[in-house]
Amino acid sequence: MKKFQKLLWTTAVVMMAMLGACVTINIYFPAEKVESVAGDIVNDIRGQQPSKKDNQSKSHEGLSIQIRFALGAASAWAEDVTTVSNPTIRALKEKMKARFQELKAYYQKGALNEGGNGYLSAADTGRLNLKEKRDLNGLVDAENRDRKTLYAEVAKALKIKSDQIDRIAEIFAKEWQKPVR
Repeated sequence: MKKFQKLLWTTAVVMMAMLGACVTINIYFPAEKVESVAGDIVNDIRGQQPSKKDNQSKSHEGLSIQIRFALGAASAWAEDVTTVSNPTIRALKEKMKARFQELKAYYQKGALNEGGNGYLSAADTGRLNLKEKRDLNGLVDAENRDRKTLYAEVAKALKIKSDQIDRIAEIFAKEWQKPVR
């Protein structure tokens, strides 16, 4: 009887362990989509064209899609769309484009710093007069408010939970940190 109870308990523990191993929580974060969207949005705001390398990779991507289409069963690729736009995002981009023209001079003076968190901060303001410092602080505050809203809208458009907005901001930070031309 004691052997039977031991065998029963062992079996129960093994079964519980197997059941626990079958339960997985899949938290999907579409980093590649966010990277693509971030690059497009930042380039649009800064009035920059994608680099030749980006164009070449897109042509290879197009060839890859054609091959997959020819060889494989058709599938719903609409999910892979990486352009994100809604009225709020479009309005934010227009405001940020206009503001970028004002910020550009401060970038060139070294008075701005793109943080790794996706937000802008004043850096070396020693060479600025009082009015320029005040203007810069106002521009930085407005830019950061718009960026925060932009990140939230991108999350909403890509159906990403709001607790992941900081990750979106960090991905955007990599694009913002690229040199201003």
